[in-house]
Amino acid sequence: GIMGGTPDLTEVPVHDLLEEVQRRMLCSLKPQKRVILIGPPGCGKGTQSPIMKKEHCLCHLATGDMLRAAVAAETPLGKKAKAAMDEGGLVSDEIVVGLIGDNISTPECRTGFILDGFPRTVQQAEKLDEMLNERGMKIDHVLNFVVPDELLMERVTGRLIHPASGRTYHEKTSPPKHEGRDDVTGEPLIRRKDDNAETLRKRLAAFQQQTTPVIEYYTKKGSVNQLHADRAAEEVAAEIRTALKEGARS
Repeated sequence: GIMGGTPDLTEVPVHDLLEEVQRRMLCSLKPQKRVILIGPPGCGKGTQSPIMKKEHCLCHLATGDMLRAAVAAETPLGKKAKAAMDEGGLVSDEIVVGLIGDNISTPECRTGFILDGFPRTVQQAEKLDEMLNERGMKIDHVLNFVVPDELLMERVTGRLIHPASGRTYHEKTSPPKHEGRDDVTGEPLIRRKDDNAETLRKRLAAFQQQTTPVIEYYTKKGSVNQLHADRAAEEVAAEIRTALKEGARS
């Protein structure tokens, strides 16, 4: 969406306009899908969601981005959220579910959405379902990105970052041409402070503890698809395609 005013279409090249019209026509034929992504840090969700978004004409809703946008736009919920954050409190589940409600009624979410980073608790899942029910909608698929802990440790602890550009490398899977140096500038690469084994172990334990009940909640509803997220990105994308094609099955 474009904040503040409508873009001037007279300035958009014809080719781009036609491409967009064609995209929307194709999208209007797609079945609606409402998808939740669940997975630990380093599981590859970030690689898959743009592919799904494009192939299935879905909008991507990340709770952090929605909150920032609502606060910036000073929507009624944005004001409530800001007040909570200013007091150093957490934003309530009601506000987050309300934000999701506001967002899914926008044109770009017509065909459905990908929810990332929410719900994290069963209570949140119930509130989300309640809100969707009122609109005659439901969650169609919960994609569970399953990766063995050891592999996650290796993925995350091997990460090297070029701070100025945000370029990332990995010691094993995509190393820089010269050890410890950025390919483009030759500047030194760093490891993020929290990319160490001990921090990650704690995060993974907390993640499992928190999400297991949520996965169980959706498994009972028959909407969970387990993904072998330790495979190559293309294979995971193919697995997601298959999962979204059929009715959900776990």
